[in-house]
Amino acid sequence: MKHGKKYRAAAEKFDRNKVYSLEEAVKFLKENKIAKFDESVEVHVRTNVDPKKGDQQVRGTVDLPHGTGKSKKIAVITTTHAKDAKEAGADIVAGEELIEEIKSGKIFSAKNGFDILVATPEMMPKLAPVAKILGPKGLMPNPKTETVTTKIKETVEALKKGKAAFKNDNSANIHQAVGKLSFDDAKLIENVKAFMSGVEKAKPAGLKGKMIGNISLTSTMGVGLRITL
Repeated sequence: MKHGKKYRAAAEKFDRNKVYSLEEAVKFLKENKIAKFDESVEVHVRTNVDPKKGDQQVRGTVDLPHGTGKSKKIAVITTTHAKDAKEAGADIVAGEELIEEIKSGKIFSAKNGFDILVATPEMMPKLAPVAKILGPKGLMPNPKTETVTTKIKETVEALKKGKAAFKNDNSANIHQAVGKLSFDDAKLIENVKAFMSGVEKAKPAGLKGKMIGNISLTSTMGVGLRITL
């Protein structure tokens, strides 16, 4: 992949063999901002789990104290708590008709899409036929990420404020945006620490030994710095 001049200049300044402190990494990314837009700051975690084993999946939620700086589009599928979902500010509130839209693919357009799908328990059996569509997109509701719940109002409000759901991908990695470069250093640092605390608490019972392999901090267009907390 060919990188631009600003990226190459930033890449020449950091030591690939060094493990940076969180404070050093945040400072570096800010001082070497590449894009004109307000880049997201992202944490990438390499875990030691075997993603093929069902008892070694890392999955959970965490409340980021200062949010991610990006508004999330929340969809709620329910036949029992539609009023709560609307009052909490859900972007899409629907019943079984949403399943038909998922099957047709219409719901995934830029206009109609959503970032998180929350479901009430009675809808889960009905979502089974579209699990293979939602699963690969990371949108299938799951009790472990608290996206299957009867506490719709509290859940939607928390997600809007910055509650983040995470899980490992097929390569045993976890990725999460934890703020914007425009955030104060202290806010970014607090968000990163809160996220990593949530990841550590989600260590699966089936994994023996250390779960975290390494942690990297980067921005949307920036270089990735290995960090230690």
